[in-house]
Amino acid sequence: MAQRGVQLERETFSCSICLDLLKDPVSTSCGHSYCMKCIKGFWDGEDEKCRQSFTPRPVLLKNTMLAALVEELKKTGPPAAPAGLCYAGAGDVACDVCTGRKLRACKSCLVCLASYCDQHLQPHYDAAPLKKHKLVEPSKKLQENICSRHDEVLKLFCRTDQQSICSLCSVDEHKDHDTVSAAAERTERQRELEGSRLNIQQRIQDGEKEVKLLQQEVEAVNGSADKAVEDSEKTFTELIRLVEERSSDVKQQLRSQQEREVSGVGELQEKLEQEIRELKRRDAELELLSHTEDHNQLLLSYPSSLPALLNGATHSSSTNIRPLSYFEDVTAALSAVRDKLQDVLREEWTNISPTEVEVLPSAAAEPASRAGFFTCSQEVTLGPNTAYKELLLSEGSSKATFMGHQSYSRHPDRFTEWPQVLSREGLTGRCYWEVERRGRGVRVAVAYKNISREEDESLFGFNDKSWALDCYDNIYSFIHNIIFTRVSGPPSSRVGVYLDHRAGVLSFYSVSETMTLLHRVQTTFTQPLHAGLWLCAYGDTAELN
Repeated sequence: MAQRGVQLERETFSCSICLDLLKDPVSTSCGHSYCMKCIKGFWDGEDEKCRQSFTPRPVLLKNTMLAALVEELKKTGPPAAPAGLCYAGAGDVACDVCTGRKLRACKSCLVCLASYCDQHLQPHYDAAPLKKHKLVEPSKKLQENICSRHDEVLKLFCRTDQQSICSLCSVDEHKDHDTVSAAAERTERQRELEGSRLNIQQRIQDGEKEVKLLQQEVEAVNGSADKAVEDSEKTFTELIRLVEERSSDVKQQLRSQQEREVSGVGELQEKLEQEIRELKRRDAELELLSHTEDHNQLLLSYPSSLPALLNGATHSSSTNIRPLSYFEDVTAALSAVRDKLQDVLREEWTNISPTEVEVLPSAAAEPASRAGFFTCSQEVTLGPNTAYKELLLSEGSSKATFMGHQSYSRHPDRFTEWPQVLSREGLTGRCYWEVERRGRGVRVAVAYKNISREEDESLFGFNDKSWALDCYDNIYSFIHNIIFTRVSGPPSSRVGVYLDHRAGVLSFYSVSETMTLLHRVQTTFTQPLHAGLWLCAYGDTAELN
């Protein structure tokens, strides 16, 4: 009741022209009160809404009592929102239906593309047609669901151009493109997100296992060093004063070696833990994204760099734990010292210096069998946006056939001069895949994504951004930077490709009942690599396995 009283008082002391609290209030003889500025401006206009006319215009004097009452009313502040209602403030989504002062929206409708307060949302719960509408948490980004060209709702997704479109776009500039409903594309992306999260979680588990191995490595280094120090001290105690100087030197060398090994392992451990933290952060971002109810918002926010992230290899290694082996050479050397101390001190002192031990993991050895290679197998698919205009991609984008002109749209990633195509996936870490070829000639390659798409320099092997094995009539040649190397090996329709990106190893194999190494490259790769295929003549095919 008190609240209603305050509201009535504010209306009583409000100007009939500006509808705000009176400023410099004046009263006319007809009994109405106005702001002095408002009434003067009103009189200067064409219309007069006061029911009485004044000729001549009266002199207006400030109503001091009314002014004092207005000042007191100002101190009470604006009226609070009625119970159960909440006006929209800064950062809130306002109801699109409310007039005047708007209430805060409680839901947004993806069909109506409007936001509603509790009161105006009620028809969505009561009316049968409106019950089918998709309601989500209040959003300020509803207009992003409207096509800027046709002012239509973005209900479709163009897979060819990777963007949300409306129904008019699908029959206009996106005609003949691969289009699906936004809901269908969201379902597909949701599936990818779940797979990506499982991938990341597995990598987190692998990284945590690696950290545990490194912790064991630290313990082994410390234990070995401690034992070696203890043994050396016992030996030098027997030699008394003669070996006191050398005892100090050996102890210092052992501790230095221990510090180097522990420091190296600690750096690697810190790097892995940092990477695990980053993966957990990415996982949390993907989880948040996967819970987005608005299909188009998920598609707009979907990280384009996700594939590159997921294909980036977590630091992985096989850490050999060799307890008490790091300093055994020292112990053995000191045992010999007892028998020939003089000779050791004069001639063989260097034998006591601890042997350098490789603790940090090195590149993994190349598998010795086809089954071993398949443990590194990588699913590789061909990217339609890179395919030459006369290459037909089929079999789930794993097979390319030189078939003649295809109705591909223009794309900056498409090869324009040579019948070749790159994989969607960027390859890092250890990867293995095979290529089954048919026809006269196929070139099996890897290349950086930024390889040229035009002119002769775009041909696989004719630049410093690609490495290619040319298979022409069962004659093999390796090509890089326009340098041809003749390669010998048994003819086969299947070629195996092994990549250890971190170690800079690229190997090509002839695959039949056995695997025969055709050519191996040892270099430094500075970017992720993409698998590539080049076809020689019409009818030639190549399929990734």
